[in-house]
Amino acid sequence: MRHGARSVAALAAGAALMGAALIGVSCPTVSALPASLGAPAASFAVSGAAARLGSAELSTAPGTSPASIPQPGSRAARRIGGPLMASGGLVVHQPSGGSMPLPDIPASAWVIANANTGQVLAAEDPHGEFGPASTLKVLTAVTLIPLLNPSAMVVATPLATSQQPTSAFLITGRKYQVADLFRALLLISANDAAVALTQATGSFAKGMSLINAEARHLQAYDVVAKLPNGLPAAGQVTSAYDEALIARQALTMPAFMKYDSTLKATLELKPGDTETLTNQNYLLTQYRGGIGGKIGWTVNSEATYVGLARRNGVTLIATVLHCTSLQEITSAEKLLNWGFAMNGKVRPVGQLVPPLPAPGATARAAHGVAKPKVAGLAAAQPASNTTGYALAAGGVAAAALALAGVIWTRRRALASRHRPQ
Repeated sequence: MRHGARSVAALAAGAALMGAALIGVSCPTVSALPASLGAPAASFAVSGAAARLGSAELSTAPGTSPASIPQPGSRAARRIGGPLMASGGLVVHQPSGGSMPLPDIPASAWVIANANTGQVLAAEDPHGEFGPASTLKVLTAVTLIPLLNPSAMVVATPLATSQQPTSAFLITGRKYQVADLFRALLLISANDAAVALTQATGSFAKGMSLINAEARHLQAYDVVAKLPNGLPAAGQVTSAYDEALIARQALTMPAFMKYDSTLKATLELKPGDTETLTNQNYLLTQYRGGIGGKIGWTVNSEATYVGLARRNGVTLIATVLHCTSLQEITSAEKLLNWGFAMNGKVRPVGQLVPPLPAPGATARAAHGVAKPKVAGLAAAQPASNTTGYALAAGGVAAAALALAGVIWTRRRALASRHRPQ
Protein backbone atom coordinates (compact mmCIF):
# COMPACT_ATOMS: atom_id res chain seq x y z
CA MET A 1 0.00 0.00 0.00
CA ARG A 2 1.31 3.48 -0.79
CA HIS A 3 0.81 4.92 2.65
CA GLY A 4 3.25 4.72 5.55
CA ALA A 5 6.37 3.70 3.65
CA ARG A 6 6.06 6.37 0.96
CA SER A 7 5.86 9.15 3.53
CA VAL A 8 9.29 8.40 4.95
CA ALA A 9 10.66 7.76 1.48
CA ALA A 10 9.03 10.84 0.04
CA LEU A 11 11.99 12.83 1.18
CA ALA A 12 14.30 11.07 -1.21
CA ALA A 13 11.83 10.61 -4.00
CA GLY A 14 10.60 14.15 -3.89
CA ALA A 15 13.97 15.60 -3.16
CA ALA A 16 15.49 13.50 -5.84
CA LEU A 17 13.77 15.34 -8.63
CA MET A 18 13.36 18.64 -6.95
CA GLY A 19 16.11 20.59 -8.47
CA ALA A 20 15.89 24.26 -9.00
CA ALA A 21 18.02 27.07 -7.93
CA LEU A 22 17.21 30.27 -6.27
CA ILE A 23 19.48 33.09 -7.36
CA GLY A 24 21.60 35.06 -4.95
CA VAL A 25 20.98 38.60 -3.80
CA SER A 26 19.46 40.39 -0.83
CA CYS A 27 18.75 43.92 0.22
CA PRO A 28 20.89 46.55 1.95
CA THR A 29 18.72 47.40 4.92
CA VAL A 30 19.46 45.88 8.30
CA SER A 31 16.82 45.35 10.95
CA ALA A 32 15.84 42.86 13.58
CA LEU A 33 12.70 40.81 13.73
CA PRO A 34 10.42 41.41 16.73
CA ALA A 35 11.52 39.59 19.86
CA SER A 36 8.20 37.77 19.72
CA LEU A 37 10.02 35.06 17.79
CA GLY A 38 11.00 33.66 21.13
CA ALA A 39 7.34 33.03 21.87
CA PRO A 40 5.04 30.36 20.45
CA ALA A 41 4.25 30.69 16.76
CA ALA A 42 0.71 31.82 17.45
CA SER A 43 2.01 34.98 19.09
CA PHE A 44 4.24 36.05 16.21
CA ALA A 45 3.52 39.43 14.69
CA VAL A 46 2.48 38.69 11.14
CA SER A 47 2.75 41.48 8.64
CA GLY A 48 -0.37 41.67 6.55
CA ALA A 49 -0.04 39.92 3.27
CA ALA A 50 -1.97 42.57 1.52
CA ALA A 51 0.71 44.97 2.57
CA ARG A 52 3.47 42.90 1.13
CA LEU A 53 3.34 43.12 -2.63
CA GLY A 54 2.80 46.02 -4.92
CA SER A 55 2.15 43.76 -7.86
CA ALA A 56 2.72 40.13 -8.57
CA GLU A 57 4.83 41.32 -11.45
CA LEU A 58 6.67 43.57 -9.02
CA SER A 59 10.36 43.73 -9.84
CA THR A 60 11.19 46.82 -7.87
CA ALA A 61 10.61 47.74 -4.27
CA PRO A 62 8.39 50.67 -3.29
CA GLY A 63 10.36 53.85 -3.61
CA THR A 64 13.04 52.26 -5.76
CA SER A 65 13.75 52.19 -9.46
CA PRO A 66 14.60 49.08 -11.48
CA ALA A 67 18.18 50.32 -11.68
CA SER A 68 18.48 50.32 -7.87
CA ILE A 69 17.49 46.66 -7.48
CA PRO A 70 20.61 44.51 -7.08
CA GLN A 71 21.14 42.15 -9.98
CA PRO A 72 21.75 38.48 -9.18
CA GLY A 73 25.44 37.78 -8.78
CA SER A 74 26.30 41.49 -8.66
CA ARG A 75 28.55 42.98 -6.03
CA ALA A 76 25.63 44.86 -4.49
CA ALA A 77 23.54 41.71 -4.33
CA ARG A 78 26.22 39.73 -2.55
CA ARG A 79 26.64 42.45 0.07
CA ILE A 80 23.02 42.37 1.19
CA GLY A 81 23.03 41.58 4.88
CA GLY A 82 26.45 43.14 5.37
CA PRO A 83 29.83 43.27 3.62
CA LEU A 84 30.94 39.88 4.97
CA MET A 85 27.95 38.26 3.30
CA ALA A 86 29.75 38.85 -0.02
CA SER A 87 32.31 36.23 0.92
CA GLY A 88 32.44 33.06 -1.13
CA GLY A 89 33.95 31.16 1.76
CA LEU A 90 33.60 30.72 5.52
CA VAL A 91 32.76 33.78 7.63
CA VAL A 92 32.76 33.58 11.43
CA HIS A 93 34.18 35.56 14.34
CA GLN A 94 35.16 32.54 16.39
CA PRO A 95 36.27 33.63 19.88
CA SER A 96 39.70 32.45 20.85
CA GLY A 97 40.10 29.89 23.61
CA GLY A 98 37.46 27.79 25.28
CA SER A 99 34.68 28.33 22.74
CA MET A 100 32.82 25.56 20.98
CA PRO A 101 34.53 24.95 17.63
CA LEU A 102 32.49 25.48 14.47
CA PRO A 103 31.51 22.11 13.00
CA ASP A 104 32.76 20.97 9.62
CA ILE A 105 29.74 20.92 7.30
CA PRO A 106 29.79 18.84 4.07
CA ALA A 107 27.90 21.47 2.07
CA SER A 108 28.78 24.19 -0.43
CA ALA A 109 26.76 26.86 1.37
CA TRP A 110 25.05 27.30 4.73
CA VAL A 111 23.83 29.90 7.21
CA ILE A 112 23.14 29.76 10.93
CA ALA A 113 21.15 32.77 12.16
CA ASN A 114 19.19 34.01 15.16
CA ALA A 115 15.59 34.53 14.01
CA ASN A 116 14.82 36.80 16.98
CA THR A 117 17.52 39.37 16.28
CA GLY A 118 18.26 38.63 12.64
CA GLN A 119 21.94 38.18 13.42
CA VAL A 120 23.86 35.83 11.14
CA LEU A 121 26.17 33.97 13.53
CA ALA A 122 28.26 32.25 10.85
CA ALA A 123 27.98 31.33 7.19
CA GLU A 124 29.63 29.64 4.23
CA ASP A 125 29.20 31.30 0.82
CA PRO A 126 25.90 32.84 2.01
CA HIS A 127 24.95 34.40 -1.35
CA GLY A 128 26.23 31.57 -3.52
CA GLU A 129 23.64 30.42 -6.06
CA PHE A 130 22.48 26.82 -5.81
CA GLY A 131 19.41 24.78 -6.63
CA PRO A 132 16.79 24.82 -3.83
CA ALA A 133 15.16 21.46 -4.58
CA SER A 134 12.11 21.01 -2.35
CA THR A 135 13.11 23.75 0.09
CA LEU A 136 11.50 26.04 -2.50
CA LYS A 137 8.18 24.76 -1.18
CA VAL A 138 8.71 26.94 1.90
CA LEU A 139 8.46 30.02 -0.31
CA THR A 140 5.47 28.52 -2.09
CA ALA A 141 3.67 28.01 1.21
CA VAL A 142 4.67 31.39 2.63
CA THR A 143 3.28 33.02 -0.49
CA LEU A 144 0.03 31.11 -0.86
CA ILE A 145 -1.13 30.45 2.70
CA PRO A 146 -2.34 34.05 3.17
CA LEU A 147 -4.04 34.05 -0.23
CA LEU A 148 -6.03 30.83 -0.15
CA ASN A 149 -8.98 29.95 2.04
CA PRO A 150 -7.96 26.77 3.92
CA SER A 151 -11.52 25.43 3.74
CA ALA A 152 -11.95 26.01 0.01
CA MET A 153 -11.89 23.13 -2.48
CA VAL A 154 -9.48 22.95 -5.41
CA VAL A 155 -9.94 20.73 -8.47
CA ALA A 156 -6.84 18.73 -9.37
CA THR A 157 -5.83 19.39 -12.98
CA PRO A 158 -3.93 17.08 -15.35
CA LEU A 159 -0.87 19.29 -14.89
CA ALA A 160 -1.01 18.81 -11.13
CA THR A 161 -1.63 15.06 -11.21
CA SER A 162 1.16 14.45 -13.73
CA GLN A 163 3.87 15.53 -11.29
CA GLN A 164 6.42 12.91 -10.30
CA PRO A 165 7.90 11.86 -8.01
CA THR A 166 6.75 12.53 -4.45
CA SER A 167 3.17 12.83 -5.45
CA ALA A 168 0.25 12.77 -3.05
CA PHE A 169 -1.54 10.71 -5.72
CA LEU A 170 -4.13 13.39 -6.42
CA ILE A 171 -6.74 12.31 -8.95
CA THR A 172 -7.57 14.46 -11.95
CA GLY A 173 -10.97 16.14 -11.67
CA ARG A 174 -11.41 15.49 -7.96
CA LYS A 175 -11.67 18.29 -5.40
CA TYR A 176 -9.30 18.64 -2.46
CA GLN A 177 -9.36 20.99 0.50
CA VAL A 178 -6.69 23.68 0.47
CA ALA A 179 -5.60 22.83 4.02
CA ASP A 180 -5.07 19.18 3.05
CA LEU A 181 -2.95 20.26 0.09
CA PHE A 182 -0.74 22.42 2.30
CA ARG A 183 -0.24 19.49 4.66
CA ALA A 184 0.71 17.26 1.71
CA LEU A 185 3.06 19.97 0.46
CA LEU A 186 4.95 20.37 3.72
CA LEU A 187 4.73 16.90 5.28
CA ILE A 188 5.55 14.66 2.30
CA SER A 189 6.79 17.27 -0.17
CA ALA A 190 3.97 16.52 -2.60
CA ASN A 191 4.81 17.96 -6.01
CA ASP A 192 1.24 17.59 -7.28
CA ALA A 193 -0.07 19.56 -4.29
CA ALA A 194 2.37 22.39 -5.07
CA VAL A 195 0.98 22.72 -8.58
CA ALA A 196 -2.65 22.47 -7.46
CA LEU A 197 -2.16 25.23 -4.89
CA THR A 198 -0.35 27.44 -7.39
CA GLN A 199 -3.14 27.04 -9.93
CA ALA A 200 -5.70 27.88 -7.23
CA THR A 201 -4.62 31.52 -7.55
CA GLY A 202 -6.35 31.57 -10.93
CA SER A 203 -3.60 30.21 -13.13
CA PHE A 204 -0.20 28.63 -12.94
CA ALA A 205 1.43 31.74 -14.41
CA LYS A 206 -0.27 33.99 -11.88
CA GLY A 207 0.85 31.80 -9.01
CA MET A 208 4.45 31.80 -10.22
CA SER A 209 4.35 35.56 -10.60
CA LEU A 210 3.17 35.84 -7.01
CA ILE A 211 5.92 33.64 -5.66
CA ASN A 212 8.68 35.64 -7.31
CA ALA A 213 7.06 38.88 -6.19
CA GLU A 214 7.05 37.61 -2.62
CA ALA A 215 10.73 36.77 -2.89
CA ARG A 216 11.38 40.38 -3.92
CA HIS A 217 9.23 41.60 -1.05
CA LEU A 218 11.35 39.57 1.37
CA GLN A 219 14.48 41.00 -0.30
CA ALA A 220 15.45 37.50 -1.33
CA TYR A 221 16.94 38.76 -4.58
CA ASP A 222 18.97 35.60 -5.15
CA VAL A 223 15.77 33.62 -5.66
CA VAL A 224 14.57 32.73 -9.12
CA ALA A 225 11.56 30.42 -8.92
CA LYS A 226 10.43 28.57 -12.03
CA LEU A 227 8.46 25.69 -10.51
CA PRO A 228 6.50 25.84 -7.24
CA ASN A 229 7.70 22.43 -6.09
CA GLY A 230 11.42 22.95 -6.71
CA LEU A 231 11.77 20.26 -9.37
CA PRO A 232 14.70 20.89 -11.73
CA ALA A 233 14.29 23.93 -13.96
CA ALA A 234 16.90 25.91 -15.87
CA GLY A 235 17.86 29.09 -14.04
CA GLN A 236 16.02 28.21 -10.83
CA VAL A 237 18.29 29.14 -7.93
CA THR A 238 18.44 30.34 -4.35
CA SER A 239 21.06 31.09 -1.72
CA ALA A 240 21.55 29.98 1.87
CA TYR A 241 21.07 33.59 2.96
CA ASP A 242 17.80 33.99 1.06
CA GLU A 243 16.53 30.65 2.38
CA ALA A 244 17.08 32.06 5.87
CA LEU A 245 15.07 35.20 4.98
CA ILE A 246 12.19 33.06 3.75
CA ALA A 247 12.36 30.80 6.80
CA ARG A 248 12.28 33.82 9.09
CA GLN A 249 9.09 34.97 7.40
CA ALA A 250 7.61 31.49 7.77
CA LEU A 251 8.25 31.70 11.51
CA THR A 252 5.93 34.72 11.70
CA MET A 253 3.04 32.73 10.19
CA PRO A 254 1.13 30.57 12.70
CA ALA A 255 -0.65 28.70 9.89
CA PHE A 256 2.64 27.75 8.25
CA MET A 257 4.14 26.58 11.53
CA LYS A 258 1.07 24.49 12.31
CA TYR A 259 1.15 22.75 8.94
CA ASP A 260 4.91 22.31 9.01
CA SER A 261 5.06 20.81 12.51
CA THR A 262 2.22 18.33 12.02
CA LEU A 263 3.66 14.85 12.48
CA LYS A 264 0.97 12.85 10.71
CA ALA A 265 -2.23 13.49 8.79
CA THR A 266 -4.51 11.73 6.33
CA LEU A 267 -5.60 12.79 2.87
CA GLU A 268 -8.71 11.34 1.27
CA LEU A 269 -7.91 10.80 -2.39
CA LYS A 270 -11.41 9.50 -3.15
CA PRO A 271 -14.10 7.77 -1.08
CA GLY A 272 -12.55 4.71 0.55
CA ASP A 273 -8.99 5.58 -0.48
CA THR A 274 -6.85 7.60 1.93
CA GLU A 275 -3.19 8.51 1.96
CA THR A 276 -1.22 8.69 5.20
CA LEU A 277 1.01 11.76 5.33
CA THR A 278 3.99 11.31 7.66
CA ASN A 279 6.29 14.28 8.18
CA GLN A 280 9.70 13.71 6.57
CA ASN A 281 11.46 16.20 8.85
CA TYR A 282 12.68 14.14 11.79
CA LEU A 283 14.25 17.24 13.38
CA LEU A 284 10.78 17.58 14.92
CA THR A 285 11.08 14.33 16.87
CA GLN A 286 14.81 13.66 17.18
CA TYR A 287 16.26 17.06 17.98
CA ARG A 288 15.58 18.91 21.22
CA GLY A 289 13.78 22.13 20.36
CA GLY A 290 13.07 21.25 16.72
CA ILE A 291 9.98 23.15 15.55
CA GLY A 292 9.99 22.93 11.76
CA GLY A 293 11.84 22.86 8.49
CA LYS A 294 11.92 21.39 5.00
CA ILE A 295 14.13 18.88 3.28
CA GLY A 296 14.97 18.54 -0.40
CA TRP A 297 17.15 16.67 -2.88
CA THR A 298 17.83 16.42 -6.59
CA VAL A 299 20.80 15.09 -8.51
CA ASN A 300 22.16 18.54 -9.35
CA SER A 301 21.10 20.38 -6.22
CA GLU A 302 22.15 17.48 -4.00
CA ALA A 303 20.72 17.61 -0.48
CA THR A 304 19.16 20.86 0.74
CA TYR A 305 17.59 21.69 4.07
CA VAL A 306 15.99 24.38 6.20
CA GLY A 307 15.86 23.64 9.94
CA LEU A 308 14.13 25.61 12.70
CA ALA A 309 14.68 25.12 16.41
CA ARG A 310 13.89 26.96 19.65
CA ARG A 311 15.43 26.67 23.10
CA ASN A 312 14.92 28.97 26.06
CA GLY A 313 13.18 31.59 23.96
CA VAL A 314 15.91 31.69 21.30
CA THR A 315 14.87 30.65 17.78
CA LEU A 316 17.57 29.66 15.32
CA ILE A 317 17.49 29.07 11.57
CA ALA A 318 19.91 26.73 9.81
CA THR A 319 19.94 26.54 6.02
CA VAL A 320 22.10 24.08 4.06
CA LEU A 321 22.57 23.91 0.28
CA HIS A 322 24.38 21.47 -2.01
CA CYS A 323 25.10 19.11 0.86
CA THR A 324 26.34 15.52 0.82
CA SER A 325 23.29 13.29 0.49
CA LEU A 326 21.77 12.05 3.76
CA GLN A 327 23.89 14.52 5.75
CA GLU A 328 21.63 17.57 5.46
CA ILE A 329 19.68 17.22 8.70
CA THR A 330 22.72 16.06 10.66
CA SER A 331 24.58 19.09 9.34
CA ALA A 332 21.77 21.41 10.41
CA GLU A 333 21.72 19.80 13.86
CA LYS A 334 25.44 20.49 14.24
CA LEU A 335 24.98 24.11 13.19
CA LEU A 336 22.04 24.50 15.58
CA ASN A 337 24.04 23.01 18.45
CA TRP A 338 26.86 25.45 17.75
CA GLY A 339 24.42 28.33 17.40
CA PHE A 340 22.71 27.67 20.72
CA ALA A 341 26.09 27.32 22.45
CA MET A 342 27.60 30.45 20.89
CA ASN A 343 24.58 32.75 20.63
CA GLY A 344 25.46 35.94 22.50
CA LYS A 345 29.11 34.90 22.68
CA VAL A 346 30.09 35.26 19.04
CA ARG A 347 30.11 38.53 17.13
CA PRO A 348 27.64 38.33 14.21
CA VAL A 349 28.97 38.38 10.67
CA GLY A 350 25.83 39.76 9.07
CA GLN A 351 22.14 40.52 9.43
CA LEU A 352 18.95 39.08 7.98
CA VAL A 353 17.30 42.07 6.34
CA PRO A 354 13.58 42.69 6.95
CA PRO A 355 10.81 42.54 4.34
CA LEU A 356 10.22 45.69 2.32
CA PRO A 357 7.53 48.10 3.53
CA ALA A 358 4.04 46.99 2.60
CA PRO A 359 2.88 48.92 -0.46
CA GLY A 360 -0.77 48.04 0.13
CA ALA A 361 -3.24 45.74 -1.49
CA THR A 362 -2.47 46.91 -5.01
CA ALA A 363 -0.67 43.72 -5.82
CA ARG A 364 -3.68 41.54 -5.20
CA ALA A 365 -5.98 43.87 -7.06
CA ALA A 366 -3.59 43.92 -10.02
CA HIS A 367 -3.63 40.13 -10.19
CA GLY A 368 -7.34 39.73 -9.68
CA VAL A 369 -6.82 37.88 -6.42
CA ALA A 370 -8.77 40.41 -4.40
CA LYS A 371 -11.99 38.76 -5.50
CA PRO A 372 -12.47 35.09 -4.63
CA LYS A 373 -13.49 34.07 -8.13
CA VAL A 374 -11.32 30.98 -8.16
CA ALA A 375 -11.68 27.99 -5.89
CA GLY A 376 -9.52 28.41 -2.83
CA LEU A 377 -9.03 32.17 -3.08
CA ALA A 378 -9.95 34.14 0.01
CA ALA A 379 -10.07 37.90 -0.35
CA ALA A 380 -10.78 38.25 3.34
CA GLN A 381 -7.49 36.64 4.27
CA PRO A 382 -4.24 38.59 4.39
CA ALA A 383 -2.34 38.55 1.13
CA SER A 384 1.05 37.01 1.37
CA ASN A 385 4.03 35.46 -0.20
CA THR A 386 4.40 33.85 -3.54
CA THR A 387 5.35 30.65 -5.25
CA GLY A 388 5.12 29.24 -8.71
CA TYR A 389 5.29 26.19 -10.87
CA ALA A 390 5.16 25.11 -14.50
CA LEU A 391 6.45 21.63 -15.13
CA ALA A 392 7.11 19.93 -18.41
CA ALA A 393 5.48 16.65 -17.50
CA GLY A 394 7.24 14.66 -20.18
CA GLY A 395 10.72 15.80 -19.23
CA VAL A 396 10.10 15.30 -15.53
CA ALA A 397 8.67 11.84 -16.09
CA ALA A 398 11.73 10.86 -18.09
CA ALA A 399 14.00 12.19 -15.37
CA ALA A 400 12.00 10.30 -12.77
CA LEU A 401 12.45 7.03 -14.63
CA ALA A 402 16.14 7.63 -15.11
CA LEU A 403 16.55 8.28 -11.41
CA ALA A 404 14.37 5.44 -10.20
CA GLY A 405 17.29 3.36 -9.02
CA VAL A 406 18.88 6.28 -7.21
CA ILE A 407 15.61 7.23 -5.56
CA TRP A 408 14.95 3.70 -4.34
CA THR A 409 18.44 3.45 -2.85
CA ARG A 410 17.93 6.80 -1.09
CA ARG A 411 14.53 5.73 0.20
CA ARG A 412 15.97 2.58 1.74
CA ALA A 413 18.77 4.58 3.34
CA LEU A 414 16.35 7.15 4.72
CA ALA A 415 14.06 4.51 6.15
CA SER A 416 16.88 2.76 7.94
CA ARG A 417 18.96 5.65 9.25
CA HIS A 418 18.56 6.94 12.78
CA ARG A 419 19.62 10.30 14.11
CA PRO A 420 20.51 10.88 17.77
CA GLN A 421 18.71 13.79 19.40
